[in-house]
Amino acid sequence: MESFSQKIFLILFTALGVELGASLVGSLAAVINNGPPLKTMTKLAYEIKIWAIVAAIGGTFTTIEILEMGLFEGELVTVLKQILYIISAFVGAQLGYVIITWLAGGQ
Repeated sequence: MESFSQKIFLILFTALGVELGASLVGSLAAVINNGPPLKTMTKLAYEIKIWAIVAAIGGTFTTIEILEMGLFEGELVTVLKQILYIISAFVGAQLGYVIITWLAGGQ
């Protein structure tokens, strides 16, 4: 079983990888179609953020179930861990978006 800090980093880098990978590979479609790849890459990075978060935490229903059980059964440590996992996914996705916009030359 992985430790708490290992899972935090796994979630963060999974969200980062989904964000970067989807944006970079998705911009190849613009290259093939003679479109603007940097604009497409930035647009994809913005649109894929929520999906990167969901993919990183492993789906939303499990997280919601764990939050519900933690709240109703009084396990506040479990709730806190899930919130930190979600924040880690947000940070990874946002970091990916910032990197893509930086690579593309800004907004």
